[in-house]
Amino acid sequence: MKKMLLAILVFATVNLVASDINLWKNSTLNKVLERGELQVCLEPGYMPFEMKDKKGRIIGYDVDVAQLMAKEMGVKLKLLPTAWDGIIAALVTGKCDIIISGMTVTQQRNLKVNFADPYLVVGQTVLMNKSLEGKIKSAKELDNPKYTIVTKLGTSAEIAIRKFYKKAKIVTFETEADAVSEVLNNNADAFVYDQPYNILFMADKGKGKLVHLDTPLTFEPLAWAIRKGDPDFLNWLNNFLRQIKGDKVVDFYGQINDKWLKDTTWLKRVQ
Repeated sequence: MKKMLLAILVFATVNLVASDINLWKNSTLNKVLERGELQVCLEPGYMPFEMKDKKGRIIGYDVDVAQLMAKEMGVKLKLLPTAWDGIIAALVTGKCDIIISGMTVTQQRNLKVNFADPYLVVGQTVLMNKSLEGKIKSAKELDNPKYTIVTKLGTSAEIAIRKFYKKAKIVTFETEADAVSEVLNNNADAFVYDQPYNILFMADKGKGKLVHLDTPLTFEPLAWAIRKGDPDFLNWLNNFLRQIKGDKVVDFYGQINDKWLKDTTWLKRVQ
């Protein structure tokens, strides 16, 4: 009987070890290390997180994070520009290892991918046509059939405006730039999008032309997305995030926030 119990314990231990080995072997993290390259899906065009400079190079908040991530892994970084409406499919089908592209965590997206802990929390705010200054004092007052509200197709901003605005006319566009241009050109009354983008837009092209209703409509955590069933990669990413947030000596997290979310000198590189 003792021999049988010992045999069962040995068998169970061997199976557990084999299972752990298989999990690690199939982990994205292990494949990245073997390949020597971290492949990141992102959509350039979402300032200040990822966009192209005058020379066509992809720069931004998320790019700096991805570069540090690859450095800590000891691998090269490969950025893969991907259309937003196909970015989750690209990840799920193995065309990249991770999405680092200012992606908001939503329950619908979480059904398809897993998210690391949020690295930043933003909300949707409103850039309003200056002609409405004084007439409209809060975002909710725009919910009127006579007003047209625009945003980018397939984003959390679209989800937000369809939730909060039941009476106003809603129009979506392929890019943020196309959508906000409608307000600048007096073809729409308001543009709804992520607060960091709107703050930077007001510091540049929107100055004196638009009104920023800066009280967020929503609570939106941004996070990195990976394929499901990969605890090793998720563990590494969350530890990496805790390290860069908690290290006050290097303070990479504070530096990157100041560089891209407070200072606007980088705008000269993309104009």
